Order: sequence, then structure tokens, then C-alpha cells
Amino acid sequence: MIYVDPAIWESLSERERDAVFRAHDEFRRPIADSGELIGHAALADPSNSTTVRVRDGAPILTDGPYQAAKEHLAGYYVVDCESAARAGVLASQLPDARYTAIEVRPVMDASSGMEM
Repeated sequence: MIYVDPAIWESLSERERDAVFRAHDEFRRPIADSGELIGHAALADPSNSTTVRVRDGAPILTDGPYQAAKEHLAGYYVVDCESAARAGVLASQLPDARYTAIEVRPVMDASSGMEM
């Protein structure tokens, strides 16, 4: 999961931001070819989100993100790797890792229980 601090992103020049996008294209190519890439997506800015809560049986929709935070989830990759160490290596290759945090977390598999 790729987290971004908008202040850092905005401090980059257009050329630097374009380089980040190109580097994502370069990152995806070999892991797609190897079969490790399962999926990926960039997420819209949190200002475009809606938070949904159900209270007393009634849905409550609120515009905007759930909580104010310095960083927000900007996108993600889902990969099928031989080990957590391999996932860490791939995460370190993401261009965003030079500017912000990349979180590596296993996907829960209901067939093997709900252990977290």
C-alpha cells in the first residue's frame, strides 16, 4: 500500500512527478511478466471520498475521508510472492518509497482461517 503526504507530492516538480509515474510503469512490467502482479490501482484524493457508517440501523454518509491524517492511501499493488521478504524487495523498488511509506501486508485468505 502506497501512502502519500500531499505536501511532499506537491513539492515535487512536474518532471519529478512524471518520473514517478514512468517508474511505476517500469516497475509493473517485470512483475506482470513473472506472474507476481495480481492487481493494482491508484486511488483518488481523499477529498473525493465518502465515509459510510451505520448507527442504530441507519446509514450515515459523510463527505470526505474518515479521519484527518498527514498521509493517505494513494494506491496499492497486490502481488503473489514466494515470501514476505520478496514482497519487501518489490516494495523497496516502488518509486514512492523515496518520498513516503510503503506498507507491506498479507491479504487474508478465508480458506485458511481468519488469523491476522
